[in-house]
Amino acid sequence: MAKKVAVIGGGSSGLCVIKCCLDEGLEPTCFESSDDIGGLWRFKDPEADRASIYKSVIINTSKEMMCFSDYPIPEEFPNYMHNSKIMEYFRMYAKHFNLLKYIRLKTKVCSVQKRPDFPSTGQWDVVTETDGKKESSIFDGILVCTGHHTHPHMPLHCFPGIDKFKGHYFHSRDYKHPFEFSGKRVVVIGIGNSGGDLAVEISHTAEQVFLSTRRGAWVLNRVGDEGYPVDIVLTSRAKAFFSQQMTKSMVNAWAEKRLNARFNHSHYSLRPQHRILNQHPTINDDLPNRIISGRVLVKPNIREFTETAAIFEDGTKENIDVVVFATGYSFSFPFLENCVRVVENEVSLYKFVFPPHLEKPTLAIIGLVQPLGAIMPISEMQARWATRVLTGLAKLPSASDMMADITQKKVDMAKRYVKSPRHTIQVDFVEYMDEVACQAGVKPSLPSLFLTDPKLAWEVFFGPCTPYQYRLEGPGKWDGARKAILTQQERILKPMKTRVVKDSPNQASVPFLFKLIGIVALFAVVLAYF
Repeated sequence: MAKKVAVIGGGSSGLCVIKCCLDEGLEPTCFESSDDIGGLWRFKDPEADRASIYKSVIINTSKEMMCFSDYPIPEEFPNYMHNSKIMEYFRMYAKHFNLLKYIRLKTKVCSVQKRPDFPSTGQWDVVTETDGKKESSIFDGILVCTGHHTHPHMPLHCFPGIDKFKGHYFHSRDYKHPFEFSGKRVVVIGIGNSGGDLAVEISHTAEQVFLSTRRGAWVLNRVGDEGYPVDIVLTSRAKAFFSQQMTKSMVNAWAEKRLNARFNHSHYSLRPQHRILNQHPTINDDLPNRIISGRVLVKPNIREFTETAAIFEDGTKENIDVVVFATGYSFSFPFLENCVRVVENEVSLYKFVFPPHLEKPTLAIIGLVQPLGAIMPISEMQARWATRVLTGLAKLPSASDMMADITQKKVDMAKRYVKSPRHTIQVDFVEYMDEVACQAGVKPSLPSLFLTDPKLAWEVFFGPCTPYQYRLEGPGKWDGARKAILTQQERILKPMKTRVVKDSPNQASVPFLFKLIGIVALFAVVLAYF
């Protein structure tokens, strides 16, 4: 009989996990506590007790980089999608692979416990609740897909006087619309992606917006070189390879120079003391425009609140009506009890997926990473690996080897990033995807491709590292992967080609012969590296 797997959460990670279970002959049952799929990306107003987005949210990763690896996003969809388009894609994906019948909506997972015979069977007792009625079931595996945007982090103890503040304050999770701030003086605390987005949007209706930051931030634009999505430009095997040949100082200097060429971060009071590689960057197209027009004023950290004002660490004082805490989230897994312990947003998981000390590897956490890139294909890659471990087709190393890997990753992260609860689950997209792909046996072989299919090899190495690359070979190989890679340029440009324009001569593509010469010249280097 097929092994029964409980999938906890019906968001983007949960959907691809169900599909991966089916691919490996497992029998999934997905438990989703809300009344629909989509998780964080499903906007609903109002809604309590569920992490969700505000109505205007547009994703920070482009469609070719964020899609599931065997189901490209339609070519007519915009490169950066509004949340409604993301939900449309999720529903298309679920329908195409017939996933909905495996999902139990309005069902909360109350507890997941090892069965008495767990050391020999690896089985779990799962207690769920639907419409007030509890039910207990036995599962052979557990795949947790609840994400890390679960519990709003409100560090009120860091802001003396907030208890006396007579205005309104709340976490960014509860923000839905800008019109309620009309004529107000608003301070947004935090300069991550949410803080930047909210400061920009609220500034269109508020009397004045102040953006308070402890450290500042490096700000990336969604639109990269020649108008291509910035992750398409930056996320390639070639760039990953050559950046590894450079010192961190050289990479920092190059990247910071590029960002300051767009706008000088010092002039805009945004420049942090840390280098660009030492913190998760903020992606925001509009923040510099709102700062230069005076609609957003960047301020230092808040020292204290009075009944009606905020006093900043530089001694300045501003009257305030509303405070928005864009101070991030913490994550936990209370239903797992002591199987996975979270301490100050730190967790010990092998490759951020498997608890290392279980007698049987039948529990995996999917999507618990903060990538410099798209999370959807990472969750899918983790799911492809985890389901193969559940079936016994892939093996984990010893507990001591897994702990050594976990410890090394924590050391590397502490060396690179400024100390913050935000920087405990950081991964780089290409490096981490390759790392997990090796475990699943699906990392593309560049030397083989250069010998057998130079045209494809060129695109795989120099082009964006899109998810289709991990369907070229190995378990789960997809016959459409090659075509998807060679036509991704067309899908990027398609939604913007809304008027016929003749390309100028300097926009002509590089002849394939020159590409072939480049491949031959580079082959020795790539062969040595891979």
